Amino acid sequence: MSTVVADISMSLDGFVTGPDPDLEHGLGRGGEAIQQWVFASHVSPADRAFLESADSSTGAIIMGRRTFDFIDGPHGWDQGVSYAYDHPTPALPPIFVVTHNAPEHPRHRAGFTIVTDGIASAVSQAREAAGEKETVLMGGASVIAQAISAGLVDQIRVHLSPVLMGSGTRLFALLDRQINLVQGDVVPTPNATHLTYTIDTAQRTRR
Repeated sequence: MSTVVADISMSLDGFVTGPDPDLEHGLGRGGEAIQQWVFASHVSPADRAFLESADSSTGAIIMGRRTFDFIDGPHGWDQGVSYAYDHPTPALPPIFVVTHNAPEHPRHRAGFTIVTDGIASAVSQAREAAGEKETVLMGGASVIAQAISAGLVDQIRVHLSPVLMGSGTRLFALLDRQINLVQGDVVPTPNATHLTYTIDTAQRTRR
């Protein structure tokens, strides 16, 4: 059965975007610094290994509507940049978009499933599609918080960037209860510290 992983980059002070994210600036003003480990001019071999691992281990992706609107917009994914960043695979994993209202005229259609009946439904569909590979929640913060609060996430991977944003979108601001974690891997690189946590099984709902 697929492991559900929340995987996202975050600043040291807990932000996953800079201030005022929009369709032109999906990471907010200055938010590129949060993902410098991905887009730095000289990505380290250790950082590259994380990107390549995500490319090969992901069986399905879940994202929220705001994330989809950005990647579907003029500054989003194209033939040069997509889920695997600058080395996109020939075929993306199935992608499930959590939203209350389906987009009317999306640029990206093939491989995208719009889910309008909640995060639990999206996780269930994505896990089935992923098979034995990982189901990855790639953002945004609201979808990740909903899934964690609902007991639907097995692991959290945070790529902690050495930057203080001061403001923006906080990753865990919407959590509604204490979540106990078990420390996993810690891999420091020049541009990030890659942290893996397993959520205490007693706090996950029976699926």
